[in-house]
Order: sequence, then structure tokens, then C-alpha cells
Amino acid sequence: MWALLTEAGLDRNSPYAYLLVCSDFAATSLVAEDAHGLVGAVASYRPPTRPQAVFVWQVGVAERARGQGLARRMLHELLQVPGNADVTELTATVTPDNEPSLRLFRGLARELGVGCEERPRFAAEHFPVGAGDHQPEDELIIGPIERR
Repeated sequence: MWALLTEAGLDRNSPYAYLLVCSDFAATSLVAEDAHGLVGAVASYRPPTRPQAVFVWQVGVAERARGQGLARRMLHELLQVPGNADVTELTATVTPDNEPSLRLFRGLARELGVGCEERPRFAAEHFPVGAGDHQPEDELIIGPIERR
């Protein structure tokens, strides 16, 4: 998962963080494989302060699987895994210039027939010096998702 998400161009995080995702947050995350190995991953968790939501930390797709709607399909599947079966919101943070992610999440909201509220969450100055010129992160709140 670490290699896939790093190669996908996402923020470089510690391999240890992904071990935690794959162990402590396995019930709320998922991976996609093809005959050649891992092609997609969604790292996510249920925030303790927002138990009705699943927070999508990262979504990544291998180069060989891009352009086939895999990220969208993984988000739909994420809502069906047992650990997320009762969520009524899907949340994520996205930098304002990340058009592919914004299209992905806004498109998911349209497909689910629900709203997508967008609001500031982390200002650029929240990120430490030395972390590069990190842009602010806006929070997207998709829902309410109807559960049957």
C-alpha cells in the first residue's frame, strides 16, 4: 500500500502509517488487486468525534489501472464494507487545486444523489515548516447517505 500510494503521487507518509491502516483500520479501508498485484487502495477510518462518518484519508490507483473508474468503484465499495455499513457521511480533505480528487468526490455525491458540502479545514499555516509549501485542505462532506 505504501509503495502504491507513494507512486501515485500522494503525500509521502511513513510506511508505519500504512501498517496501522492495514491492521487497525482494515475494517474501514480497502484494496483492489488484479492478476499482477495491487492496483488500488483507499485508506480510511471512522473519526471518533464523528461516528456517523468514514473519513477517506487517501485514494490511489496504479498507473496501469487509471482511467477505468477504479477510484469511483472503490469509494462505492467502501460504503458497503461491514466496518462502514452504517455510515451516513463520507468525508475527505482535498487541496483546492486537486481537480481530479474534487471531480471524484463531487461525482460520488452526484451518483449517490446527496450533497457535497465543501468548507475550509486546515489552513496552510497548520502544516509545519519543512513540510514544503503545503496548500490548505478543504473538507468535503458527502451525505446524508441513505442506508437500507
